[in-house]
Amino acid sequence: MTYCQIPPALLVIGAVAAAALAIRLMSVEQWGIYELTLNGPKEGNPFTEVTLAATFAQDSRTIQAKGFYDGEGAYKVRFMPDRPGRWAYRTAGNRRELDGLSGQFDCTPASAGNHGPVGVVGTYHFAHADGAPYRPIGTTCYCWAHSQPAQRERTLATLRASPFNKVRMCVLPKKGYRPAADDPSAYPFQGGPHNWDFTRPVPGYFRQLEKRIGELRELGIEADLILYHPYDHEALGLEEGMDAAADSLYVSYVVARFAAYRNVWWSLANEYDFITVKTQADWDRLFRLVQAEDPYGHLRSIHNARELYSYWQPWVTHASIQNGSAVGDFGRAVLLRDAYRKPVIYDEVKYEGDLPRRWGNLSAEELVHRFWQGIIAGTYVTHGEVLGPPKIRPAWTAGGGELRGQSPPRLAFLRQVLDAAPAAVEPIDKWQDLRTAGEPGEYYLVYFGHQSPGGWSFELPYQGLAEGMTFRAEVLDTWNMTVEPVDGTFTAKPLNAYRFKDAADRKIPLPARPYMALRITRIGGPAPSAPVVFRD
Repeated sequence: MTYCQIPPALLVIGAVAAAALAIRLMSVEQWGIYELTLNGPKEGNPFTEVTLAATFAQDSRTIQAKGFYDGEGAYKVRFMPDRPGRWAYRTAGNRRELDGLSGQFDCTPASAGNHGPVGVVGTYHFAHADGAPYRPIGTTCYCWAHSQPAQRERTLATLRASPFNKVRMCVLPKKGYRPAADDPSAYPFQGGPHNWDFTRPVPGYFRQLEKRIGELRELGIEADLILYHPYDHEALGLEEGMDAAADSLYVSYVVARFAAYRNVWWSLANEYDFITVKTQADWDRLFRLVQAEDPYGHLRSIHNARELYSYWQPWVTHASIQNGSAVGDFGRAVLLRDAYRKPVIYDEVKYEGDLPRRWGNLSAEELVHRFWQGIIAGTYVTHGEVLGPPKIRPAWTAGGGELRGQSPPRLAFLRQVLDAAPAAVEPIDKWQDLRTAGEPGEYYLVYFGHQSPGGWSFELPYQGLAEGMTFRAEVLDTWNMTVEPVDGTFTAKPLNAYRFKDAADRKIPLPARPYMALRITRIGGPAPSAPVVFRD
């Protein structure tokens, strides 16, 4: 019988190499990882000369997952089962010891807190595989996974106490923030700066990275993995040195290793248009490769600097945008959403910081304001922070550690508001009422931004409303993080063809300071079933 190892499910009977092996049936939870480990050849170049895959079957349904070489003669296939029950597998490889092996395992229901991978729902929003809503309140922390152990632990402790449920992070090291040169797992390929052997990945480097992905998974945080970036060409020559063949090997290896982690997203590049050695056709090809190699269809996007990618392409699941002005004021953020008809995440809107550079000197108030602007436009926004003395340790967005800014607590407040909202916060009369979003007839967020009104006459867009509906209101201070209920209730009455008002013409008093919002919730039964009539 062919020798194979499937820790911890393997019982070795006997002490000699020819002894028969028995595989004890093991179990893994839904959206967990079943890992098959096989012994194979070490000679030659196993990364390019040896192939391995496994087909996993449940009833008539099959999923194929590619394997990868993990060094020292070990070959692995990782599989994320998406349905409970008995699964069977069979391997296929171009070496006798890797080909034609079969086995079974049981998939148990997902444990508490495991909602499965995130996907697109309702055109513009996200949800987990079990239907649980997912509203990204993300942060950028490029090289925390490549930092020294103490820094990594500080970063994890910070994330554990933070509101962030997504982290944008680099797969490849970034200029100026790579680990100490004597760390044997510091670089992703054998060789050295500007002399890499792209046909020989360093498994230890990728083991460290997947450990970080697993740590984020345990915290309920999505890992938005950035495959390429333009910042290391002078120091390392990684991205700039890869040709099409090296690209394909690298991307295939990364997808084979990481795709079975349920919390993975793929970001093809950060500021892709600054990587001048790659063309639009190159990025299209790499997108299609990721799509083809990933059996689970994880989310896929690419992040721009100055030139927007063609996000309407079918291999793009959502738009990852750098544009601070889009969420700087009312009515802008929704425009890209309308153009692409996909979820939009403004992943860089400039950072809360104290740098002299314009991209790193937002006030905390302005960053929080931009989050709220994104939310009422039916889009999402990502946090970044570059505060503190960089000579002591890198700022948060560069290398993790501790957060020093004032925005994270306010973003935690925003997340609490969203967690209490319907599954999706949508613009309601998007080109006319720029400050109101929610679910027509049921739930509203009205955001005032930089304005400081002393009061607000109760008026809502007509969509979803009928005369006699009653509502309660709360005043939200998005900066001071307070919620003040408004006395009494409000009864909807038509004002004109486009708006409803309160039947008693009530006005809600406001404290005449910026960054205020209203939360308005319907009292009582379901919304009327009559269709909304289009009004021009």
